[in-house]
Amino acid sequence: MQIGVIGSGQCSPEIAKVAEEVGEGVAKAGAALVCGGLGGVMEAAARGAKKAGGTTIGILPGFSKEEANQYIDFFIITGLSLARNAVVVRSSDAVIAVEGGFGTLSEIALALNMGIPVVGLNTWELERGEEEAKEIIRVRTPQEAVRRAMEAAHGR
Repeated sequence: MQIGVIGSGQCSPEIAKVAEEVGEGVAKAGAALVCGGLGGVMEAAARGAKKAGGTTIGILPGFSKEEANQYIDFFIITGLSLARNAVVVRSSDAVIAVEGGFGTLSEIALALNMGIPVVGLNTWELERGEEEAKEIIRVRTPQEAVRRAMEAAHGR
């Protein structure tokens, strides 16, 4: 099982703590963590996974593994810049979105289009017209995010 953790390359210390708890939970659940391999939410989630003895995979936007954060075990060097978001999502059985900017929003949209479950923790809210899009599984805690992502991934 591979669970993606998506979020901004820069984040507050509070969000980093949340992302680290998500990463730790992913590893404890026995899944590999997939992320964009850079800083912010990605680094915090990878740090949490490593703290729990897990495996991390970084889907890097550039041309060198040196751009990856120190917690990445396996490097996928794409040279695709932001287009690598599609690879992050496609490589995941489910994704957990932790807060995030427009790059995260693009990953959420790609996942929903690809039929990959999305769990949202303090992230984007989407509407179609005046009605909220119900496809994102909304959660309040890192532990619930991991549990729901694992359930959704197994249900695919």
